[in-house]
Amino acid sequence: MIGRRRITRLLIANRGEIAVRIARSAREAGIVPLGVYSDADARAYFLDFVDDAVRIGEAPAIESYLSIERILGAARELRADAVHPGYGFLSERAPFAQAVEDDGLVFVGPPAAAIAAMGDKAGAKRRAREHGIPVVPGYDGEDQSNERLLAEGRAIGTPLLIKAVAGGGGRGMRVVTDLAEFDEALEAARREALGAFGDSAVLLERYLDRPRHIEFQILADELGTTIHLGERECSIQRRHQKVLEEAPSTALTPELRERMGAAAVRAARSVDYFNAGTVEFLLDQGGSFYFLEMNARLQVEHPVTECVHGIDLVRKQLEVACGMPLGLAQESIATRGWAIEARINAEDPANGYLPATGTIAGWKPPSGPGIRLDSGVAAGSEVSIYYDSMLAKLIAFGDDRAAAVERLTAALDSFVIEGVLTNVPLLLAIARDDAFRVGDTTTSFLVERAEFLNASLAEPSDAFLIAVGAVLADPRSWRVAGVGIPVELSGRSRRFSVVASRIGGGDDSWRLSGDFEGDVRFESNAERVVVHYGESRASGRAVVATDGVVVTYEGASVRLHFAVPPALTAGASAAHGKTQGAVTSPMPGKIVKVAVKAGDAVAERELLVVLEAMKMEHRIEALRSGVVKTVLVAPGALVVGGATLVEFE
Repeated sequence: MIGRRRITRLLIANRGEIAVRIARSAREAGIVPLGVYSDADARAYFLDFVDDAVRIGEAPAIESYLSIERILGAARELRADAVHPGYGFLSERAPFAQAVEDDGLVFVGPPAAAIAAMGDKAGAKRRAREHGIPVVPGYDGEDQSNERLLAEGRAIGTPLLIKAVAGGGGRGMRVVTDLAEFDEALEAARREALGAFGDSAVLLERYLDRPRHIEFQILADELGTTIHLGERECSIQRRHQKVLEEAPSTALTPELRERMGAAAVRAARSVDYFNAGTVEFLLDQGGSFYFLEMNARLQVEHPVTECVHGIDLVRKQLEVACGMPLGLAQESIATRGWAIEARINAEDPANGYLPATGTIAGWKPPSGPGIRLDSGVAAGSEVSIYYDSMLAKLIAFGDDRAAAVERLTAALDSFVIEGVLTNVPLLLAIARDDAFRVGDTTTSFLVERAEFLNASLAEPSDAFLIAVGAVLADPRSWRVAGVGIPVELSGRSRRFSVVASRIGGGDDSWRLSGDFEGDVRFESNAERVVVHYGESRASGRAVVATDGVVVTYEGASVRLHFAVPPALTAGASAAHGKTQGAVTSPMPGKIVKVAVKAGDAVAERELLVVLEAMKMEHRIEALRSGVVKTVLVAPGALVVGGATLVEFE
């Protein structure tokens, strides 16, 4: 691609689905896509989409994807003439953009000065105020002392948001509802911000009640043209990270869209911005909007804008990076139809959104009219502890919102992912929720709809029946003349216990008693199990392991464990990885803080350990009051799932 600058070989300094996405647009533009990988990604799916790739270090991001020196070394080795940072990692690091340019390469993104100006969230808010853009009341001063921040927090009042000055993606953010918790929340926000962005500075903001999160896509060239491509609504979030995004928003009138879009353009022009970027706002219940931040990069949710505008944003990024004119005018921009994106994450929504790891045994994504999937994995891919939990993005497009919602619902319902827990059941519950279907979405959506969503996440009885059928068909199962075989399984939300006895002359008909009463017939073919009972029929896949059964049913992977006697599980909590006398790690990760020592008396829900996994921190708390007997880990230690962290007397 040739403009004032030439790009022939593009190094993609990223991984996963965004690396695949960039590689596809680069190849269509006649540019050779090149990649990098860490030890954890040596056989990753995204490497199939680049012409060449080199190793840049060990699995931890700080030793690979966050190393400017190693990324530039890879660019030289692969003879790249340009670098695309994707999102996350180094994408909003001004020193990286500058280093790329200093090395004689084209940086596919905004200039380093603009990244620095907007990457400083406090400075960006001050700049927004100077240009007549309303901002959320708060504190963004340079005095970062604990005393000053606490004093400012008292002045702002609760609920209060502590927010990293650098970066984004929900990291380095904590909501404080009681100032007695301020110090701990501040420490956690700083630690997470330092680990993710290399900067521990924070700002404070008033936490708005039930706002909508609205953002505007910006495109600008070096010749002075700056436009916006309308809005995206990203209100449904967990832990300040987006779950679903859509374009356009049900909340904006044409007049409000024009005012917010003009404010977004002013924000971009205030720092001489060019290339793609996003200006984010909070919209309150009264229709007032407030500047939140500007992300100086491509956004995760850019596909919904591409769908409703018919514009390849990555292609535009490459053209602008070559010095070519944008070729678009604001008056020519118009939306067509509606698009909704669902982020497919490896996590357990019913267990505090705990990240999940493992091998993807089965991957059967949906397809059809109006369905797009941006994926970074395939069957056989390993999901590790080192990177973000997002596996893919499912985008549904239709002539209007109702059509897009129906397509999204059907696609989620048919999405089969085996071997790793995902948030597909939660996404499906949201898609079927009445409030979502009428567009009543705020940043409080998941909290306010928790009762409905939790009920939707409960394991269905049919999943348990499929598991029972798999256990009875397994040649390792214990049988005594096929009479009185106990099968007891536990899920995240319930236990299921039956006693099975064979009836008739075959092996497939059984009489069950207990939590299910009646006669059933099982058809088993390898991992496929069909259950017939009465006039009903249920079908799924089931894999029997030593500790339980993994069932794939209605597009969701359900893990059921062989139950142990109740006396042994008294006081257990899967959500916190605890057993009666010990606290165990709920997943592999890195210990970043130990809050107790041997001999300490702790109260129920008191912090014991902070575990970092998949770029997020997780509090491990005491399930009950007691006295610490032994602490078996120290900060910096890497632990496996199930490892004992703290023992109680």
